[in-house]
Amino acid sequence: MKRALTALEMRRVDAASADHGMPGSVLMENAGAALAKTALASSAPQGRFVILCGTGNNGGDGFVAARHLSSAGRTVFVELLGEVSALQGDAARNARALTASGLTFTTISDDLPIGSGDVVIDAIFGTGLSRAPEGKFADAIGRISVWRAAGAKVVSADLPSGLSSDTGIPFAPCVTADATTAFGFLKLGQTIEPGAQRSGCIELVDIGIPRAAQNVLPSQGTFLIEESDVKNRLPARRAESHKGTFGHVLVIAGSWGKTGAAALVAKAALRSGAGLVTVATRPECLQPIMQHTPEIMGVELVSEGPLGLGDFNSILEAADGKQAVVIGPGIDRGDETVRLLGSLLEELTIPCVLDADALNAIATNPSVLDKAKGEILLTPHPGEMGRLIGKTAAEVNADRVGIARAFATQHSVVLLLKGARTVISRHDGAVFINPTGNAGMATGGSGDVLAGLTGALLAQGLSTEDAALAGAWAHGAAGDVAAAKRGQLGLIASDVIDHLGDVWTRWNR
Repeated sequence: MKRALTALEMRRVDAASADHGMPGSVLMENAGAALAKTALASSAPQGRFVILCGTGNNGGDGFVAARHLSSAGRTVFVELLGEVSALQGDAARNARALTASGLTFTTISDDLPIGSGDVVIDAIFGTGLSRAPEGKFADAIGRISVWRAAGAKVVSADLPSGLSSDTGIPFAPCVTADATTAFGFLKLGQTIEPGAQRSGCIELVDIGIPRAAQNVLPSQGTFLIEESDVKNRLPARRAESHKGTFGHVLVIAGSWGKTGAAALVAKAALRSGAGLVTVATRPECLQPIMQHTPEIMGVELVSEGPLGLGDFNSILEAADGKQAVVIGPGIDRGDETVRLLGSLLEELTIPCVLDADALNAIATNPSVLDKAKGEILLTPHPGEMGRLIGKTAAEVNADRVGIARAFATQHSVVLLLKGARTVISRHDGAVFINPTGNAGMATGGSGDVLAGLTGALLAQGLSTEDAALAGAWAHGAAGDVAAAKRGQLGLIASDVIDHLGDVWTRWNR
C-alpha cells in the first residue's frame, strides 16, 4: 500500500530527514529532476515549457526542473511569482543556480502561444496552502487554465496549486493537472475526491527520504489500496471443496416495493463465492425475491409491519448455522427496529454487515454497536453516515477520512464509507482509500451489491478488514469493467454483479 500523508506529517518527515543527515538541497534536486522527467514525458519533441514558481520550496523544485529541461536543449520560460529577495534556503540557492545556467526570470502573459505539445509546470504552492489563492497567484492559476484549454499539458509539482493537502477540497481557483509528480509520499488530498481528479495521473517518486525519517509517522496512518494488497486476501479454492466450505450468508432485507434490494444482495453474495444464501423477509416478499435467482433460499418472517422485537426469535433461528449476516437493505423500520438490532448484536457471534435502513435505525442509538459480540462492518453512504453522527452529507464529504476514523475507533467497528473514493477505517484508526469505481455506479442498488459481496467474503472466513478492503476494490473494479463495456450513463447495479466474474478471473479465483 502507498501511504498518504497530511501536511503536518510531511513537515515532520522533512525535518526528520535533515536530522538523519539528508540535506534539503539533495531532496530538492531529486524532486526537481523527477518533475522535469515527468514534464518531458508529457511534451511533444519540440514542445516548450512554461514554469510558474512560488517563493517557497515548491518554487525551488520548479527552478531545478527548469535547469534540467534547459540542459536537455528545450525551450523554457520561468516566471517567479514574487520577489527574488523573498526566496530563502534551498529555493534561493537554486534560483541562483538557475540564473547561473543562463536562464532568466520573465513575466509570462496568457497570450503567449502555448498549446498542443507544450507543457506548463505548476510549481506555485505545495502542501502548506490553507486559504484560497489571491492576487498574482490566482491570476497565474487562471493563466494555467487558459493554456490547458488551448491544448497544453499541465504538470503539478507535488500537489496541484490551490488544492487542500489534507481534505482534497479545491480552493477557488485551483489548478487542474494532467499529471502530478508526488515527492516521497502521496498527499492525503490527492488520494480522495475531488483532489484525485484534480491531480490527474499521479507519479510517486523516491527523492531520497531516509527510511529512518519515516519513524516519526504514526503507526496507524492513511493508505491508498493497490490491487496487489487485496487480491490474495481471498484464498484460492481447493479441488476438494464443497458448498459448505464457502459459508452460508443470511440476508435480512426487503419489503414490499423494495424486494429488488434483497435480490441484489443475495445475487451479489452468490456471485462472490458464498456457498449458500438465504433471505429472511416478510412472506409476501419472499417469492418475488426468489424469482430473481433460483439459487436463493428463503425464510419467512411472519410478524407484520416494520422489523421489530417480534422478529427476534425467528431471525436467531434463521441465523443458526450461518457464517455471516447482512442486515438492512430495503427493510421497513419502525420504533422497535433499533431495539431488535441491538438485541441481535448482543446475541450473534458471527460477523454482521449493517447497511441501509439498519444504519438509519441505529442512528437513533449508535451505542447499541458497543455491545456487539461479533465483528461488525458498517457500509454507510454519506447521508447514512451523517445520520449516524448528526451531520449533513456535505459535512461528511468535507472530512471523509476524519469522520470514518473517529466513528470506527469510538465504536470498535470496521467502517466502509461509500462514495467517490470509498474510505475504510479499522477500529484502531488505520484508514484505507479505495481507488476503483466510477460515476456510473452512482445508481440505486450499487450499495446492495457491495453489502452482498462483503457478506459473502465474511462467510468465506475473511476478517471484517479483509472483506471490506477486498470487497470495495472488487466492487469498484467490476463497475469499471462494466463502464468500459457499457458506458457510465446507463450502468445499473446488476451490471456490477454481472462483471464480478471478470475480477475473480483476473485474480485467478
